[in-house]
Amino acid sequence: MNANARGPIVQCRGLTKTYGVRATLVYALHDVDLDIDAGDFVSLSGPSGSGKTTLLNHLGGLDQPTSGTVTVAGQSLGALDKNSLADLRLNKIGFVFQAYNLIPVLNAYENVEFILQLQGVRARERRQRSRQMLIDVGLEGLGERRPGELSGGQQQRVAIARAVASRPTIVLADEPSANLDSVATDGLLQLMRRLNEQSGTTFCVASHDPRVIAYARRRIGIRDGRIEADERA
Repeated sequence: MNANARGPIVQCRGLTKTYGVRATLVYALHDVDLDIDAGDFVSLSGPSGSGKTTLLNHLGGLDQPTSGTVTVAGQSLGALDKNSLADLRLNKIGFVFQAYNLIPVLNAYENVEFILQLQGVRARERRQRSRQMLIDVGLEGLGERRPGELSGGQQQRVAIARAVASRPTIVLADEPSANLDSVATDGLLQLMRRLNEQSGTTFCVASHDPRVIAYARRRIGIRDGRIEADERA
């Protein structure tokens, strides 16, 4: 698929995030201009504190910029009220957090299914999609286990399954391979690449992992809140 064919799914213009005032002012993001094309697979890399996670949080509407704009799927995030922003995140954006953010009282299957229920997907389709996603991420037979009964790597795979089961337009992933061994990481990357190529899901992944970066078609380097490199594989 030609990732450029449908134009940008994400646009940032002058995106700036600061903390503190005057002499203590710190730039987490500094005047970032960025377009991400629909169907692309993008990695964000850089040292700790470079601004990768902050950028992801702004793309997902989880944080508000000090100045500048973010547009996702044609909607300016700054112009949306709280309910409209929540709807956009529910239906257009899949999140994979370092801390997993699974619901501890729900089992793996129920964690994946929960977002589909919020979307109003019918029960039969919810069950089918949730079970298939757990199979796809290598967790067949573990659907009845709650997060506390799973390893860190297994919880991360549940988080991936939950993010992509909702069939979002874009998936934002923060260090998705941090708790996975090399075999699990390879399986995860193959899954993301397959979703990217077959269904056109856009991926934007922040990572230090060279294996993850190598999978990306576009590789963006960030340092001190600024984009310092932007290359295509």
